[in-house]
Amino acid sequence: MLLTHPRRLISEKKIPLDKSPAARKANEADNLVYQTFSAVKPPIEWTHDTSDHGSCDGGSSGYGDVTRRAVVMTKVSAARRGALIGVIERYWKKGGHKIIDVNSDKEFPEVYAETGDGLLKMSLIVGGEGQFFLDVQTACVKKSDVTAPSTQVNGRSYYGKAVPRPNADDGFWSSSAPIASSTTTPTAQPNS
Repeated sequence: MLLTHPRRLISEKKIPLDKSPAARKANEADNLVYQTFSAVKPPIEWTHDTSDHGSCDGGSSGYGDVTRRAVVMTKVSAARRGALIGVIERYWKKGGHKIIDVNSDKEFPEVYAETGDGLLKMSLIVGGEGQFFLDVQTACVKKSDVTAPSTQVNGRSYYGKAVPRPNADDGFWSSSAPIASSTTTPTAQPNS
């Protein structure tokens, strides 16, 4: 129910203090990281990496963005990296996200995407030893304090610490055997 105020409508619902525009966008980014990695079957281990805050115009307007970072801790063999990229890319497309660029480099591929409304930008980058890095950057919002990521990692959390190279073996993702044509990588449905 809304109460009338001379200049605005006020909701009776109490809004938590961390629900500033920056905190809301950071939470959306957290959820996108979580949902993206939850779409991967068999599951992979991943951790949050340190978030950062940027300015949109050199800092003069008080507006900035938040980048949430996550790192895959599962060892993904060279034979399976393309499959993992494909699972994530298909998940993003089914969720209404737009792939805006792809670097098909054999050793260090990259995929860049954005949400349908363009307010979140994602990058999935394969780095050294085949370690996957997922960044989700928010649009510019009024700067405010933003809490640490709120979503649960799968595996050990390294948030606030140095993230090591991949250290979790998986029977499927770590296998160096090529994926047989009769084996399909699952296609997850986007979370609503």
